[in-house]
Amino acid sequence: MHSGGESINTNTKNKNETTLTVGFENDFYFRKPVKDDGAAVWELIKDSKVLDLNSSYSYLMWCDIFSETSIIAEKDGRTFGFISGYKNPNNMNKLFIWQVAVDASARGNGLATKMLRQLLKREACKDIDYVEATVSPSNQPSQSLFRGLAKKLDTDCHINDYFIAEDFPDEEKEHEDELLFTIGPITAENK
Repeated sequence: MHSGGESINTNTKNKNETTLTVGFENDFYFRKPVKDDGAAVWELIKDSKVLDLNSSYSYLMWCDIFSETSIIAEKDGRTFGFISGYKNPNNMNKLFIWQVAVDASARGNGLATKMLRQLLKREACKDIDYVEATVSPSNQPSQSLFRGLAKKLDTDCHINDYFIAEDFPDEEKEHEDELLFTIGPITAENK
């Protein structure tokens, strides 16, 4: 078993080779997702019963194409957490977090915060000054997560209106408003 705080960083100059960044914290193993994680991620999101479930294809693509800015937390070979993120193409110093999923058995222990912190330490996120996410007003756990992250990073958390329910197409169930959380600026020493 590995103890908390250990990290492995293998970088290579050949662009065709994989850059692997993993970390261990409280027996959780943090790593970049790969295409083969797509099915387990889809199951994790489905089992959450609170997150919007997208197609299995989208998670396969996410784990393959956006792996540098996404993260898997696993323990004993089982996926317990997943965060999908991407650099905002309109502002490359902003990391937009699309979904945060933690298995019900691992919730309440700070796993989501640990995944976000591990993600921000990656080479691909070295130029990230802000983390953004949209959160519905009823999603208190996510609101607490992002407010807590700002506090741990010793920075601000700004919350603004973003999408309103009327922006969403007709669905079986009306979609809530989405608030935009912006955490930052994040200094390198606080990552």
